[in-house]
Order: sequence, then C-alpha cells, then structure tokens
Amino acid sequence: MVLDRTDASGLSSAVVGRADELMTLNAYAEAACDGRSGLVILSGPAGIGKTSLLRAFLDGGPGRSMTVLHGTCAETAAGAGYGGVRALFGPLGLCAEDAGDSPLLRGTARRALPALTAGPAAEPPPDAASVYAVLHGLYWLAANLMTDGPLALVLDDAHWCDERSLRWLDFLLRRADGLPLLVVLAHRTETRPVALAALEDITAQCRPALLHLTPLTPADVGQIVREVFPAPAHASFTARATAVTGGNPRLLTRLLHALRAEGVPPDERGASRVADVGGQVIAGSLRGLLARQPGWVGDVAGAIAVLGETSPERIAALTAVPAQRVAEAVTVLRRADVVAPDRLDLAHDAVRTAVLGSLGDRAGADLRVRAALLLSDLGRPAEEVADQLLLVPDLGQPWMTAVLRDAAARAQARGAPDAAVRYLRRLLRSEPDSLPVRIQLARSLAETDPVETLALLRQALVPAAGLRTRAVVAVQYAMVCLTGPEAPSAVRILTAIVDELAAKEEPGTGDRELRTLVESALLIAGSARKETIAAARDRAAQLPVPPGDTPAQCQLLAMMTVLTAIEGHSVQRTVDLARRALRFPGVAPGGWSQLGSAFALNLADEPEEALAALDRLLRYGRENAADRTHVLALSHRALVLHGLGALPDALSAARSAVDAIDQGKWRGYQVVPQIALATVLTDRGEPERAERLLGDLEGRNLDGFAIDYPWYLMARARARRALGDSAAALGLLRDCGRSLDDAGITNAAFVPWWAEAACLLAELNRHDEAREFAAHGTALARRWGTPRALGLAAVARGVSTIGRAGLGPLTEAAETLADSPARGEQARAEYLLGRALLAAGEQLGARVRLRTAAGLAQRCGALPLGRAARRALLTAGGRMREITGSPVDLLTGRERKIAALAAAGVSNRTIAESLFITVRTVEMHLTGVYRKLGVSQRTDLAAILHAAGIRTEHPAEAAEPRVARAAPGRTEQDGVHGERAR
Repeated sequence: MVLDRTDASGLSSAVVGRADELMTLNAYAEAACDGRSGLVILSGPAGIGKTSLLRAFLDGGPGRSMTVLHGTCAETAAGAGYGGVRALFGPLGLCAEDAGDSPLLRGTARRALPALTAGPAAEPPPDAASVYAVLHGLYWLAANLMTDGPLALVLDDAHWCDERSLRWLDFLLRRADGLPLLVVLAHRTETRPVALAALEDITAQCRPALLHLTPLTPADVGQIVREVFPAPAHASFTARATAVTGGNPRLLTRLLHALRAEGVPPDERGASRVADVGGQVIAGSLRGLLARQPGWVGDVAGAIAVLGETSPERIAALTAVPAQRVAEAVTVLRRADVVAPDRLDLAHDAVRTAVLGSLGDRAGADLRVRAALLLSDLGRPAEEVADQLLLVPDLGQPWMTAVLRDAAARAQARGAPDAAVRYLRRLLRSEPDSLPVRIQLARSLAETDPVETLALLRQALVPAAGLRTRAVVAVQYAMVCLTGPEAPSAVRILTAIVDELAAKEEPGTGDRELRTLVESALLIAGSARKETIAAARDRAAQLPVPPGDTPAQCQLLAMMTVLTAIEGHSVQRTVDLARRALRFPGVAPGGWSQLGSAFALNLADEPEEALAALDRLLRYGRENAADRTHVLALSHRALVLHGLGALPDALSAARSAVDAIDQGKWRGYQVVPQIALATVLTDRGEPERAERLLGDLEGRNLDGFAIDYPWYLMARARARRALGDSAAALGLLRDCGRSLDDAGITNAAFVPWWAEAACLLAELNRHDEAREFAAHGTALARRWGTPRALGLAAVARGVSTIGRAGLGPLTEAAETLADSPARGEQARAEYLLGRALLAAGEQLGARVRLRTAAGLAQRCGALPLGRAARRALLTAGGRMREITGSPVDLLTGRERKIAALAAAGVSNRTIAESLFITVRTVEMHLTGVYRKLGVSQRTDLAAILHAAGIRTEHPAEAAEPRVARAAPGRTEQDGVHGERAR
C-alpha cells in the first residue's frame, strides 16, 4: 500500500544509471521487512533523479510489500511546525474527530493529533513537555501502522523539512531497534537544509546508508538519447548533450524532447544546436507557456510558487483573481505539468525556481510580503508567516520584525533553538544595532555554539546597554566561557556590575533578584580557575545565606555549597546548603543549582540525592534541546556512578556525553566528558583507550582550572599506572596535589591523589614517602569525616605500614568502606587486606578477604581488580572460577533495562510504553536476553540480575538508573547488592 503525495511529472520514467542505488534501497527494504530498521539518505543536486529513483523503488521490489508514506517538503512550509510530518501522514486523513474511532490513534498515539492538523488551533502549547508528548504520540502512530506490516517513510526534498519533523524522525529512529521500519530522506546538496543541525544529528546518530547521486555517464546519456530519438545518435551529439546538461537527468530529458520537437536530428549537425536549446529549456518553456496565457495564469503560478501547497481560496485572496479563473488557471498549468496532478502545488522545485525567476526580484519580494500579510490575517502561526519574510530582502515595516520576534520566541519556548536562530539571524541583518536581538540570538546559540555566542555577547557588553541589560548579558557571558580562557575576564565584568548594583539606592525586588543572579554567576565563574577561586571563596563567606525561594537564590546556594564542600570542613553544613538549593521546583537555565548541589552531595556520601538532582537536569536538557547542559549532567552522573562502583552504568553515561560533544561545537570547551570516560575505562581494563582520550586534551591549557585540572591529572595518573609507567603516574599525582594546593581545595574526598600515591609508593617499596602522603590524607579525611574519606585514609596508612602492623589500618579500611557508598573502593581495600594477610601467613583470613574482593570487583565491573584478587586467592589456596565477566555484561543497555523491568513483574505492554518502543521490540529483546543468560522464562531473571548487581524496578523509577545507599551488611551500591562476605 502506497500513500503518496508526490508525482514524477516532467521526469523521465526510466531510471538509467542508478542500478546500484536501487539495489541498496531494495536491500534496506528487505532488511526492514525482516525487522531490522534502517535509514537511507539520498542526496544530489536538483534534477539528478532522486524522485525518479524513489518512484522506481516504491513501484517495484520489496517496496511494494510495505506500507509506504511518501511526502514532499515545500520551501514555504519550512518553518511550520511538523510540516514534514503532515506531508507524510496527510494521506491518512487523520483528525481530531478520528481519535475515538481510528485504530491508528488508539492509546498514546492520539497525542500526535496536534502535529497532524495544520492551523493555530492545532499548534501544541509552547512548552517542552507538550512537544515531548507529541513526539511520543507520533512514535506510537508509526508503531500502530507497523502492526500490519513493515513501514517505509519516504520524505523527498528533506532540505525544506522543518526542525520539529526531523527531530521526530530522530526520536523514532533512536527507538527503532527491531522495528520493521525504513526511513528514506532525499535532499538537495546545493541547498542548505532549513534544519541543518537536526539533519546532521540524524546522520550522526542513526548510521544511515548515504547514497549520493552523481551525474549520468556518457554511456547512460547515450541510452536515454536512443530512447528519445528513433535514429541512431552520433557520438558527438551524445557528448555535447552530456556536457551541456552536466549529466543531469531532468535537464537531459527536457533538452532531448525540445530538440526533437524542433526537428533537430541526433547527428553531428544537431550537436551544434544542443547548447543553444539547453540553456532555454526550462525557463523558455515556462515563459512560452505563460506568454500564451492571460496574465492571471501567471499570477496564479506565482502565488502557488510563493504559498506552496495551498487552497484556491488563498490563491484568489493573494492574487485578486476570481475563484473561477483560479480554477481555469490551475487546469492550464496542470496540463502543462507545471502544477502537480494530485495537489495544488507546483510539480517540482525546479519549476518553482523558474516561476519565481520569471517574476523578478522586486515583484517576487512584493508577492511574499502580501503572502505574509494574508497568512497573518488568516491567523496562521507566526512561524509560517515568518518563513515568507525570511525570503524578503527588505524588512522595512515594523510588523515584519515583530512577526520574526514572535516566531523566534515561540521556537525558543518550545525547545527548538535552531528554528529561533533562523529568525533571529534574519532580524539581526535587518537591525544590526539591536541589542535585544543580539542578546536573544546569543541565548538561542548558548547551548550549541559557544564561539558565536561569546562574540555576540561581547558586542552587547557596551555601556549604552544600561546596567540591567549589561548584568543579564554578563551572566550569559560568564556561563558560556567557564571552560575557556575568557573566564577571568568574566569575573572582572561581573565584579564591576555587582558593585554598580550595590551602589543603587533603594533597590526593588527585581533589582535584588538580579543582583543575586549576578553574585551567583560571579561565584560560578570565580570558582572555575585557580587565580580567582580564592576571591570567590572570600566573597561567598561574606554573603548572607539566602533562603532559596527563587532560582537565583538557589543558584547562589549551590555555589556556596560547592565552595563549602571543597574546603572540606563541615559535611553537615554542605548537605544542608545543597538540600536548600534543590528545594526550588524546576530547573533554571544552565542547571547550576543541580550541578553544584550534586557535586557537593557526592563528596558528602549522599549519592542518591546527587543522582536525583542530575536526573532532573538530564530531563531538562533533553526536553529543551539544551545540549551543553545535557552533556554536563551526563558527565557528572558518570563520575558519581564510578565512585559508587557502578561501572557499566558509568561507562554508558560517559560514552553518551563524549558522543554528544563529538557531534556539536562544544568539543573545544568541554573536558569533563573525556575525563569521566577515561576514568571508567581504566577501571574496566582499557587504560590504552583512556590514555588516548586524555592525550587529546593536551594543549587545552587545563592547568589553570581549579577543579577540572585535578580531575584530569588523577585520571591520567591512574591510566599511566595501569600501563606500568609508575614514574609518570607518580609525577602526575604530585602535580595533582600541587594543583589542589594552588586552588586551596582541601577536601579529602575530592580527587584523593594522596591515597593513590601512597599505594603506588608502597608497591615501589618507598614506604617512608608513602607514609607522608598517608599522614597528609588522614588529616584531611578526619576533618571531613565521611566513611569514604576515612576508609581511603585507612587504606593509605595500611599500605604504607610494613609488616603485620599494616593489617589493622587495612581492616579498618575494609570495614569503614563497607559502610560507605563506594563499592569499588571497598573491593580494593578487601584486596589489599587479603594480600597483606597472605604475606603475613594468614591464608585462611586472606582467602575470605580475597574472595570478597573478587566478588565485589566482578559485580562492579572492575574486571582487572577482580582477576588480580582471584590470582591472589589461588595463591592463598582458595578456588574460584575464571573471572570472564558476568553474562549480564553481554547485554546491551536496552536489554539490561528491559530485563530488569521484566524481572520486576512488569508486563510487556507497560515496558513498551515506558521505554517508547513496541511490544514486538520488547519481545525480541527478551528473547535475546534469555539466550545470552541461558534462561527460558522471566521468573529466572531476578536471581541472575540480582547476583550481577542490577536492580529490578518499576517503570516509574526507571527513567534513569538510580543508586541507593547500601544498608549495613550489604556489599553493593546501584543495585550491586549481596551479603557481605566475611
């Protein structure tokens, strides 16, 4: 079944020279029919044969056995919400009246209705939650279509596709594992896509087959010439036709038919006429057609070219041509293949270009202005009106810029910054001195393009802007340049603005809130670098503690929390401030309330609350297309999970963060994702990859950063140690200690380099030096007082003490860390204690400790540590099977989550709805899980998952993996539960 809104009018019916591309499309269609989803992106210049190839694909082979939704995007609908979606699903004729009857709109699929019907009443409310609901509904609409068989979504002219439609296709493809789905996107290479970032995301994330159509070869041209001319063609004629058309199939076909109509033979004499005729084919044929018609036919053609797919009533209103004559004109244009046979739109964009070219620049611009006014009077969405104005060279009337501002605000509010940027760039060209436009454009770019954002904000930081405006701009500037060399300049700017705000007499409520916001930004920027962190700490100490009733107050509280935490004096004060900072509902842009509080809570051994704060931030980032915020939340989540010993989940989060920055423009401004991933990779037994990852950060001038640089040095030292380069590792650890001293950071739990150095020196039999580091760390740990810090200090004292005297501190370390959330550190303490007992001749005690260490390490995913503990256990006379990793390690992230939900007794349908996949996909994943784990039913899953440390939970709890504090007597965190081996 093919539901099609396109036509091949004016194109050659033969697909010559495209056998390989057609074979690839058919192969992907066959794979989709077998339940292997796929994406094919077809590209090439206008007229190269994309539409003809798609027609041939859909009319033959496996494409005939699929449900096909085939649509074409139009330039005039490029900014309309879900225009591409409506092009695909329009033939289904779904509307609100069908919600109760249509099986396609059953259940969650009815949430798709706002995207399926054009018009202001159908526009979803401008908030991120409603946009997400529509994406979810469209997903289920597609899933319902797939219940009857494989589905192909074929979207032509995707360069005109709006951002929301492409974001939905990305949303669908990311959840299409196991679905009988094929998505084909065709776009022009010479036209910049309207939603370039969205199309790039799809290309990067979904690993498509990229088919670029190249010009026809002379042999292909010769074949088409033979089809058009009954007489044999001379080689010079074929060569000339190839050269004039550049091997473009559409131009070639029209040229050949024009030559034949003029009686030009395909011989040497005819070859001399090819160039003359070729340049006139399209434009000339159109001009000739219109010249033979009344003027109102050309007016109707121009209106259709500007409006895109439209209605007779709108054409009449735009052209002042009576309805009857509009109908007559459409008939004439349709017979000439100018208008498509099945819809009121031009047959192809090449025809649209020719029609618009015939109007002239001035007349074309005037027509677009009238079209914008018409659409505005009809109550169309601001984006639809603005899309006409984007193509107008002169925005000389106030209402035009007002429409663009409105469209940009709506796009930003619904979490579509790319669309907002399009409108704001056009506004800025019209109003180059407008500070509000510059500031709004910077806000829209802040999460995706730091370089341009900073340039815009620097231009807005002028005295003429006024104090309040400069304050808002300075805050934006500081938030963007935190990880760049501009951070000290941001501190200076913010300090000056705080002083100006403080000098104001009798500030109002708004002024106080603005000053609080600037103060919080000043603490954030000041804490970023060593040269400014001391001043930030002193400033925070002088500020009164705010109650936390506003977003700015919560942000200020969070930074006070961070500065309190890194001093390492009071756990309770740190926790109290962090909880107060998180009390305000929602997430403010930037998410520093959540990030700062999570950082401090993790240091205070409160990982559950830290992860809850990061979960909120992740949701905010996803729903608002806040790429930078999302990456930061993922990176910090990975570090928290690593500290808990939940290495598989930490690895997943860190990889996602690194993948995200690799696709965006923040790569040069982010280092925490790479540090987090390298940290996890080292513990997973991949130090070579960790070293390569960290090596890529060289040259970033990290040594000036107060917090990121110690993280980097610690990660690199551990990687070098794992690679056997003890000297380099020790040098990096000493540098880490000096960097922390320079920044005045004295929290024992933050980058405990001293514990790592003590263990390394003990291995090198340099116990005197190890004891110095142990003493340093013990003093810090006792001041901070958390079980994790105290346990690490005991480890350092134990390894630096020679002989049996070290057993006491190591025993203390194992027991103290068992009461902390740090399962990985507990495993290492048990291992070191077991080895010390073995060296002291206490084999029985050594076996108990080493067995515990091996089990803990295996369940944490720290396989190198687990294998080392097993080897020591065998030396002690114990027995243990080879540690090859849990069979659960073979599961993909999606399989792990589905298995956990199934083991908790959740039905397949509920699992499907909670994870936005189909029931069939759930069943397929469970089959794979059963095979990998060697079980036959879900009742057997719980024991295996429990032993592997995966917690079974209800969908309401499963949006992001959570980590709960282990109860006394437990050995595992983040679901790594089990009785403590003693």
